[in-house]
Amino acid sequence: MPPDAKPHVVILGGGFGGLAAASQLANANVRITVIDRRNHHLFQPLLYQVATAGLSAPSIAAPLRQILRKQRNVTVLLDEALDVDCTQRRVKLANGTLDYDFLIVATGATHAYFGHDDWAAYAPGLKTMDDAFTIRRRVLLAFEHAEREDDPARRQAWLNFVIVGGGATGVELAGALAEIARHTLPREFRRCDPRQANVLLVEAGPRLLPGFDPTLSAKAQRQLERLGVQVRTGTAVTAIDDSGVMLGEQPLTARTVLWAAGVAASPLGRLLGAPVDRAGRVQVSADLSLPEHPDVFVIGDLANVMQDNGKPVPGVAPAAKQMGRHAASRIRARLNGDNRPQPFRYRDDGALATIGRMAAVAQFGRVKFAGVVAWWIWLTAHVYFLIGFRNRLVVMLDWAWAYWTYQRHARIVTGSDDAKNTHLSNDA
Repeated sequence: MPPDAKPHVVILGGGFGGLAAASQLANANVRITVIDRRNHHLFQPLLYQVATAGLSAPSIAAPLRQILRKQRNVTVLLDEALDVDCTQRRVKLANGTLDYDFLIVATGATHAYFGHDDWAAYAPGLKTMDDAFTIRRRVLLAFEHAEREDDPARRQAWLNFVIVGGGATGVELAGALAEIARHTLPREFRRCDPRQANVLLVEAGPRLLPGFDPTLSAKAQRQLERLGVQVRTGTAVTAIDDSGVMLGEQPLTARTVLWAAGVAASPLGRLLGAPVDRAGRVQVSADLSLPEHPDVFVIGDLANVMQDNGKPVPGVAPAAKQMGRHAASRIRARLNGDNRPQPFRYRDDGALATIGRMAAVAQFGRVKFAGVVAWWIWLTAHVYFLIGFRNRLVVMLDWAWAYWTYQRHARIVTGSDDAKNTHLSNDA
């Protein structure tokens, strides 16, 4: 590096953690390159709303270049990281290589099917905008196929929806699907009755929302059941194909199966040369750096970080933001000659999950809410953390309209009407 060149900080991933790190380095005397294989930042907590036609895609996403346009020390590259040579301080990209002085790896997580990757074709997960479009297509076309069916058994198969996984994503998807079937669609179909839809939420563990207090898990289940969702806990899915699922030894015919059961860390974590856990998360040092390479930081869903209470830091947006800011602060300190270790400390900002209309659960330490109060907290928090005034305004207007009319405006499906529902064209 030439003597007058600024240190180069490369950030892999434009999610919550990557953007927080870039923002923290806004006034630092460094060059920053943010690399992502997509051109936008996605507000993942509301992705299920796009999947269930409650919001349109631009309402929860913004171009990375637009977000970072005022930060003059940042360059954004649309590319994909394929490998990292920590010894040579070099990132191999799909379109070349890039040298770095400091590296922040924030490439997130993907779906985990627990050794059954063939299930992905029949049960899409929800991590990206493309996933949301695929799920929305499958859900809406299921009702269209049911409308065309004359045979009652085949019609009911199209009206059976199975969500695998009782975490926040599964709970939110189940509640939204129940509302669509019972409130949004009934007046629009003539041959089939959308209210005959069966929404089944399956969780292998003993309760829903395992990250919440057990009392809130029980309240969430009751709220779902009031919406008409069938909940089965302690039930493992043993097979999935185009005809439905196997719940243990019991078959269930369902043409729409959605996956919300597990995540695995980005494959890039295994290429960093550090130990990884069973989910592929990197075992980092206390300050989030690699043990053998203190110039490389791993943050967000890709990092395995333990709290003082012995529990892992959860894979949620606030945690990723905190890690991003901490990694950036350590880079600042090292540039100033301060190499003292500074362990990362996670601050629990609470947990929220919405079930449906005026129904949610919220937990802030020992303080717990459920029902209408939790729903208002959830709504306010999600609007507040959206990026951009336009997105906040549009989302508030869309939610107000949906609240008073029960309508979901983003119900446009494009592409060929095929029974497999495996493809979707671009959505605006």
